[in-house]
Amino acid sequence: MSQADVTVGLDIGTTMVKVVVAQSEGRRFNVIATGAAASAGLRRGVIVDINETAKAIRQAVDQAAAKANLPIESVVAGLPSNQVEIQKAAGLVSIENQNKRITDQDVVNVTHQALDAVSAADKEVVEFLPTEFTVDGFDGIKDPTDMIGVRLEVTGLAYLADTKVVDSLAVAIEKAGLRAEAFVLSSIALSQAFLSDGERDFGTVLIDLAGGQSTAAVIHDGKVKYTTVDYEGGSQVTKDISTVLGIATQDAESIKRKYGSADPYQASPDQEFLVNVVGLTDKKAVDERYLAEIMGARYDQIFDRLYSQLESIGATDLPGGYLLTGGNAATPALLTKAQEHLGENVSVASPNQIGLRHPAYARALAYASYPVFQNDLSRLIKAVLMGQRTGAERQQEVTTYHQVDRQDQLIEAPTDAERETAEVLPEKPGFFQRMKQSIHSLFAETDDEDE
Repeated sequence: MSQADVTVGLDIGTTMVKVVVAQSEGRRFNVIATGAAASAGLRRGVIVDINETAKAIRQAVDQAAAKANLPIESVVAGLPSNQVEIQKAAGLVSIENQNKRITDQDVVNVTHQALDAVSAADKEVVEFLPTEFTVDGFDGIKDPTDMIGVRLEVTGLAYLADTKVVDSLAVAIEKAGLRAEAFVLSSIALSQAFLSDGERDFGTVLIDLAGGQSTAAVIHDGKVKYTTVDYEGGSQVTKDISTVLGIATQDAESIKRKYGSADPYQASPDQEFLVNVVGLTDKKAVDERYLAEIMGARYDQIFDRLYSQLESIGATDLPGGYLLTGGNAATPALLTKAQEHLGENVSVASPNQIGLRHPAYARALAYASYPVFQNDLSRLIKAVLMGQRTGAERQQEVTTYHQVDRQDQLIEAPTDAERETAEVLPEKPGFFQRMKQSIHSLFAETDDEDE
């Protein structure tokens, strides 16, 4: 077996680096190996020490390679969804070949045209999801390849991430002796791997409870429509335990895993364990309910803040409810705690592959299985995005009918009619204010485009 037969998903988290090696066949895939290493050089999901991060990546990859008994040279790497900017993008090109049959190159050209119209300071497009293609005025086309026409248009959503974040990730992977086959936005990959078609279409909120931060992403009409981040996660819970009990961070993490719970009402005041308090000779007894009170207080704050952000855009009562993922989603009674704040329609996403049934591996599995959910068109668009990062030249010049004006760069606002209506962004408010203004009518019915 060679790596040509498999995909390697790389999840670089604040506390752990995880690797999943999957072999795919059509729409099915099997996990053949995993690897994990303590993360280093990251803060709140962002790389701050490239060399340390590269070492952790190499360690996790080597572990997975040894289990799979194959060399690993390339990976599909995840990008954090926090502070991702969403803009509406559009492009238009002429079809220049003699028979006027639309080819892959024409799709590449119109994608370039749409991406060229999107810009933001210190950000780059990491994902582009077409809403529709239009051929000679006929709209609603999902894939225009092999159609006949003289003019091709595309509209869709462009997802922009901080260029420094992407560059740091790319350099760390390169220093680890690997090649980035693709960069994938975590919320998009997770939605494809763990949500049904109906949940993606009608609306679901993904809440990723990671070590360094907690992220919520609104999925609607098959696309990520909004993301928000709370810069607290499992590491903050550990810090709370360490501070309140006066114990070392390493000991706090250990007792969190052994005795912790997110709900004091499900923890016993009669079950005690001993801790080494800094400055004391004798160990101190602590009961499980007290530990749960410490942990639950932090999770209360995280869920309250995330809910407040979702409520401000009207996304708290979607048909698909809430799906929790990330390592902290496995905390005992965490589901109960989430339901207290979000309602009953909450579930936990866990991989169901043998030996991998833990939410902590959800992202790495989503990245490893990402190619399974891609069609030829989406693979072509992803190749364009990766080609722009490597400075690949276009294969031919593009003849343009129209350049989208900067004022038309819009954050998505979906409608029940499954058509996007955009609002022009004011120039002066900051990014988060603009995001809220444009997204506030996220699920309001709009009929303008259907008239």
